[in-house]
Amino acid sequence: MPPTHNATGRVRKNSGDINLAPLATTSRPYPKRRNKIDGQFAARLIEMLESPAYRALSQSAHRVLSRIEIELGHHAGKDNGRLPVTYEDFEAYGIDRHSIAPAIRELEGLGFIEVTEQGRAGHGEFGWPNRFRLTFRPTQTYEPTHEWRRIGSWEKAVAIAKEARKPIRKTKRQCGKIPISVGKFPTENAEIPVGETPTTPPVGDSPPLSIVSGRGPDSGLDARPDDEVRPYEGNQKARRSPLTDQRRKSLLSSTSASVLLRAA
Repeated sequence: MPPTHNATGRVRKNSGDINLAPLATTSRPYPKRRNKIDGQFAARLIEMLESPAYRALSQSAHRVLSRIEIELGHHAGKDNGRLPVTYEDFEAYGIDRHSIAPAIRELEGLGFIEVTEQGRAGHGEFGWPNRFRLTFRPTQTYEPTHEWRRIGSWEKAVAIAKEARKPIRKTKRQCGKIPISVGKFPTENAEIPVGETPTTPPVGDSPPLSIVSGRGPDSGLDARPDDEVRPYEGNQKARRSPLTDQRRKSLLSSTSASVLLRAA
């Protein structure tokens, strides 16, 4: 403890020793620092402020960078790399909505921020904001990376900023549609020979019900003998007529040909 201070650390008001230092007029042991900031602040290196990359930033990029720093302050200086900032937050800070995306690309190209997680537009649980990392501020596990130091000339910084601010052309997505080239159907004007189609059944009596129901020599089922096909009793006409072997073979061949042509 200095001889000019008492046991509690305060300056003694009266002292008879002439070799002691002049008495302080305040009750504090040391004078107040003049460079103290009274509130929360965001520190930036002078080297960064003088760099070509920082001087090439547009006004929108400056505002986006400041808004991300404000978000870091809202998180008590933590969560760098996981800072969520929505488009509504940027708009509330005074940035035009159409200037937000070019400003983010500009800052990322010049090495001041990094988009660690790409956001998605949507309502409620179907959408989430971008998450950012400031390259000149430390994270929970890493020191600042300072990618802006890689740009050493003014011309290179201006070229990168100009390229990043160019609009991106978006192509319309066809929701599950396959593009089909519209052209002339090859047989639209082709001459088709007029004649009997191969699927025309032979003119004659309708096929018997025994063949249609799947009974026949080629169906694997026992065909009914001719003597079992009898007309119904009463005044109704007979619905089945006896078939000869030649007639049954001709009907089977015509039916098989028609099925093959339809399948082709």
